[in-house]
Amino acid sequence: MDTTILLFLLQDGITNGAIYALLGLALVLVFAVTRVIFVPQGEFVAYGGLTFALLEAGRVPGTAYMVVVFGLVAFAAEIVSRRRSLHLPQIGREALAKIALPLAVLAITQVAVAAKAGSLVNLVLTVAIVAPIGPYLYRIAFQPMADASVLVLLITAVGVHLALTGVGLVFFGPEGLRAPPLSDASIPIGPIVATGQSLAIYVITAGLIVALGLFFGRTLTGKALRATAMNRIGARLVGIRLALSGRIAFGLAAVIGAVSGVLIVPMTTLYYDTGFLIGLKGFVAAIIGGLVSYPLTAAAALMVGIIEAFASFHASDWKEVIVFTLLLPVLLIRSWTDPHHDEEE
Repeated sequence: MDTTILLFLLQDGITNGAIYALLGLALVLVFAVTRVIFVPQGEFVAYGGLTFALLEAGRVPGTAYMVVVFGLVAFAAEIVSRRRSLHLPQIGREALAKIALPLAVLAITQVAVAAKAGSLVNLVLTVAIVAPIGPYLYRIAFQPMADASVLVLLITAVGVHLALTGVGLVFFGPEGLRAPPLSDASIPIGPIVATGQSLAIYVITAGLIVALGLFFGRTLTGKALRATAMNRIGARLVGIRLALSGRIAFGLAAVIGAVSGVLIVPMTTLYYDTGFLIGLKGFVAAIIGGLVSYPLTAAAALMVGIIEAFASFHASDWKEVIVFTLLLPVLLIRSWTDPHHDEEE
């Protein structure tokens, strides 16, 4: 292997690792706040990428209609569960958030598609379409069992993953989609060339990580989420609404997934079920980070991306096996060194 090939593999590994870092951070965030090992995180990636590809092709994506359906179901679930305590102003707020908002997004999407608004608008629309699915999904599937054990929540997450995969087939169909790159620019770096898409991945990933850091460190909502992650019972005692914290966490996870999908879809063809494998690699990074450490998760994601790139070059048939085998020593070490702790409940 010469230096040029080495640099190409490093570039490819860092590019993929940046995506895995975003997914790993989303998984850590959701688990810390809600105790849900969020298996369907990859579905947000697929939904985001396919939504963006359809918008770039001048078509209204199925997710624009999907979010309306999810909103209606979430609204019905909220009304039924709180039917004895809801008042008219509360019903109005719920209808605004769960019915009017997705309908407005659908209408704006139809106008933007007809006007051929451009890639930047399509990126913003993709996030606006996919992001509400997260809170609606939490309200429908996870909020009713928020106090259940981690095992029950994991089983629910697996069921949600299977359901979202089927829903993706219905709304997107079996065909794969690909989008044009966000930028055609390129910068020569020695013997290699950094493409515009790679540069966009680096910039957007760094921007999202900085934004998340500022959100958790400087805003009241972010501090409330941190308090919920540290001690759910204590957060509840001081008046932090755990249900709202869960919806915010799922919303952030959906935003991160949608942006990741937009970054990935110009590089590879995405199908309705592609997100699962991508999400699993973010899960490997999150597990190495112990599902608690954001910096360690980001570093582990870069390591996973680089190892995958070199494995693709030397043993392409075994690259997935090599990546997922990284979990074994980590899990063994944790089982030997970490004492067992019963859940708070």
